[in-house]
Amino acid sequence: MAKIYLLNNQKFDGVENLEIFKVQSLKFDLDLTSYDALVFTSKSAIYALEDNKVNWKSIPSYLIAPATANIANEFGANIAFIGSSGHGNEFAKELIPHLKDKKVLYVKAKITVSNLPNILRENEIDIDELVSYETVCNKNLKHIELEDDSIIIFTSPSSVKCFFNKFSWNSSYKAIVIGKTTATYLPKEIKNYQISSSTSVKDCVTLALSNFN
Repeated sequence: MAKIYLLNNQKFDGVENLEIFKVQSLKFDLDLTSYDALVFTSKSAIYALEDNKVNWKSIPSYLIAPATANIANEFGANIAFIGSSGHGNEFAKELIPHLKDKKVLYVKAKITVSNLPNILRENEIDIDELVSYETVCNKNLKHIELEDDSIIIFTSPSSVKCFFNKFSWNSSYKAIVIGKTTATYLPKEIKNYQISSSTSVKDCVTLALSNFN
């Protein structure tokens, strides 16, 4: 049986991890007294607040998807809303009616792919942005030979970038992609890919495993 490679450190039976990137929290001081709402599109932003010992949990949190909300809930967050689309631009549209007349802070990555803050501003939402973490390619990852017919699970645009910094594509490989945005970052010569029905790593793994059934 060919191998399934997941390009992050989450553990699943029948899947091999290939940690091609690292997420690093940035250092910052943050006064949240003027904010009525926090917006999260990634669990890494939550970890960054925790790493910087920010007292954020009492402020209503608006989270892109259940997986991110689960992490927030583990820290005792005040969860006000959980999105259903799982995609940044669609999440912004879901947020509009909930954030009217609120002062909002979007806790984000150094590089983002969605147009979320601009969509909210265009709809008269008062939003600030905090760059809280960054994704960097893992320079310490040893090169390995991937087997023919391997299934590669891409969980973000950064995973695409860092994979192709280290590996070349074999036409026998299959790609599983976490969402439409990440799919747009695949090299154009990759035709053999499937997009998960939701932006959940678990669902990506389920889809990859179903290729063997």
